[in-house]
Amino acid sequence: MTTTNGMTATRVAMPSVNLPGMAWFTLLVLGSLPLFWIGFISLGEAWTTPEYSHGPLIPLISLYLFLRELRNSPPPPAIVTDRWPGVLVIAAALLVALIGNLARVPDIVTYGMILWVGGVVLTSFGWSRGIRHQLPVFHLILMLPLPQILYWKANLFLQGISSVIGVWIVDVMGIPVYLEGNVIDLGVYKLQVAEACSGLRYLFPILSFSYLFAILYRGPFWHRAVLLLAAVPVAVLMNSIRIGVIGVLVNAYGIGHAEGFMHIFEGWVIFMISIAILFGMAIALQRLTPEPKSLGEIIDLDFNGLGPIGLRMLGIRASVALATGALLTVTASAAWVSYGGLEPDPVERRSFALFPLQLDEWSGSATRLDPEVEEVLAASDYLAAIYAAPGQAAPVSLFSAYYAEQNRGEGIHSPEACLPGAGWEIAEFGPATVDMSGTPYGTFEVNRAIIEKGTERQLVYYWFEGRGRRMTDDVAAKLAVIYDGITKGRTDGALVRYVTPILDDETVDAAEERLNAMLETSLGRMPEFVPAE
Repeated sequence: MTTTNGMTATRVAMPSVNLPGMAWFTLLVLGSLPLFWIGFISLGEAWTTPEYSHGPLIPLISLYLFLRELRNSPPPPAIVTDRWPGVLVIAAALLVALIGNLARVPDIVTYGMILWVGGVVLTSFGWSRGIRHQLPVFHLILMLPLPQILYWKANLFLQGISSVIGVWIVDVMGIPVYLEGNVIDLGVYKLQVAEACSGLRYLFPILSFSYLFAILYRGPFWHRAVLLLAAVPVAVLMNSIRIGVIGVLVNAYGIGHAEGFMHIFEGWVIFMISIAILFGMAIALQRLTPEPKSLGEIIDLDFNGLGPIGLRMLGIRASVALATGALLTVTASAAWVSYGGLEPDPVERRSFALFPLQLDEWSGSATRLDPEVEEVLAASDYLAAIYAAPGQAAPVSLFSAYYAEQNRGEGIHSPEACLPGAGWEIAEFGPATVDMSGTPYGTFEVNRAIIEKGTERQLVYYWFEGRGRRMTDDVAAKLAVIYDGITKGRTDGALVRYVTPILDDETVDAAEERLNAMLETSLGRMPEFVPAE
């Protein structure tokens, strides 16, 4: 049969089934399932969240892009001599997946899986031909959740931008408004620009669409680059407009109308408006060309002949390289299964509900976080208590969030990502050494910060605690989780934070002395609740 795509015509012959080749390819695919299994489970969980609900569409779009490329290319030659680089890529991908499984970090497994798919394409077609089919493979990255550290940093950054632009829109409408961190103060009402309002839930699907749009667009390369890069500002702008409109509605009609509007304009409505903007940009870019084309002419969206092209896979040729890739994959999966993927023994620890509220002269009272904050925190257990002692000018608050696992999206959030959102500004930040010689901790480093909100000031100590380590850098702490997951089979850990006010009539040194006194009194009990071994 013959299919037509623009000015090119390609004759597609219905292939015969190559049984040896299909047998090796089937073994290759099925043999990978045990090794990548926790990656599949993690993806399924991520795709149930608003930010990544577009995920199931990504493999289908990648398949479409792959079949388009096959349709526009001649059949592969009968003899392919450059398959072995693909086998090396498969081997590297299997190693990455094994490391991810040993560390029990599904995100590493999923990245290994995409690298493996690229290796399979290179092995099947050979390096010179297969390298031209990597764009659909690269597109698969858009179905993966961001690493948690990047997610929270991007979330904080986009929250700040959305808040500023949203408040500007409200101010332009002549409504008195004040922004404190991510809290929009309208006088009678206060709106919290929470994580769901950062724009990430729109950014990922819009970025995926703009990637597809840039590939299908018929025009200069710089046009495609503009359409691809436009995803971020379009998503942030639309989210900011939504926040601004909510502020205007709250001021005029009350919080009930804002909630209704927010639900209506979440998800697909914002997404469709953003897509319309991208189409408008494509039309505008065409106006800059000597011979502008219509929208139908500039988007190469043609499904003709894709079915017969897909059937070419039935004729995949057997080769020593393909068989080697299949055997390597099966061996890696068998090694993982024989290892057992055994779950480590649960770490024995006491619940924070049993943490003593009387520590020598310090008397404490426990508090609970708001349900919304608890949901974002996603900790296995946490302690939030305020302690006071006779002779101390101010109390000291102790907060610790414990995570039994840090490998399925849950994990420690750095206070650096939370404090600015609550309206606090970090006036000073740096490391400090504390001498706790009378405790199991000895001498170690903490993060020391002085934060300000209006006329209020507070002194903060915090660090990341886990598996006998005390660390101040969140990236290093995440890398230690991976290392200990492999070597110890443990990924548990906690954030430990002490805070005390700096009163108007006292020095920072006096506040620091008070904080250290509470630290020395309480820290000896912490190993029962955040165990080292």
